[in-house]
Amino acid sequence: MGADELDLTGHTAVVTGASAGIGAATVRALASHGANVAFCARNREGVDALASQLGDLAGGVHPFVADMADGDSVAAFCDDVEGALGAPDILVNNVGSSPSRNFLYMQDDEWEELFRLNLLSAVRCTRRFLPAMREQRWGRIVMISTVAAKYPNAALIDYAASKAALVATATALARKYAADNVLINSVLPGRVRTPMWERAAGEIAEGAGKDLEEVFAERSRDIPLGRFGAAPELANVVLFLVSSLADYVAGAAIDADGGLGTGMY
Repeated sequence: MGADELDLTGHTAVVTGASAGIGAATVRALASHGANVAFCARNREGVDALASQLGDLAGGVHPFVADMADGDSVAAFCDDVEGALGAPDILVNNVGSSPSRNFLYMQDDEWEELFRLNLLSAVRCTRRFLPAMREQRWGRIVMISTVAAKYPNAALIDYAASKAALVATATALARKYAADNVLINSVLPGRVRTPMWERAAGEIAEGAGKDLEEVFAERSRDIPLGRFGAAPELANVVLFLVSSLADYVAGAAIDADGGLGTGMY
């Protein structure tokens, strides 16, 4: 594998929901390989902190603030990106939330709010940037879903449903637009040690009187690799999909879960 196969110099990328975790690692990976990367999150402090950490990479990094659950905010973000960088040819729809709640007590507005963030944000960004990719006959779109889309459990039912819809959207669009050399794929992470999992494990540890690392060890026992994934490992899957190494990959939904498969998310 030559370095030129991962060279993204001359490409402009957008990564949503990218102040931490998989999103932040993806920004780092793409910019490290030469892409000019715009990214967003709701928190100005978070995106500015990430931008300051990545200022010396081969590609440029450009932080934006946006609420991806709000249609007007998504439109403004897309306007700002195109105004500053031009139309992107790489889009990583990463933003998402995974609240744990009881199906019987969830209200319609909670379902709708989560679908606006996890699904409609990707629909809106893809709809906005896809035409330019088609016109230039080169584009790469990656949907960050979850293995819970394939192997859901009741505690994450709305999250799993929204992310399953995201995979279905990617697969359908891939079949239609591959002829334009716009390749659309999904990545399905399993348990990845992100700030979200750090917070969740911390709450479990505190409630059970356990050490944080003990909680992570317990939750790793059913993972064949024996550990949680790391955000950069997921970012490398995205990097592969947007690079020339994946020029014949379209409509794929790649599990990146350490072999967990049908195990509980």
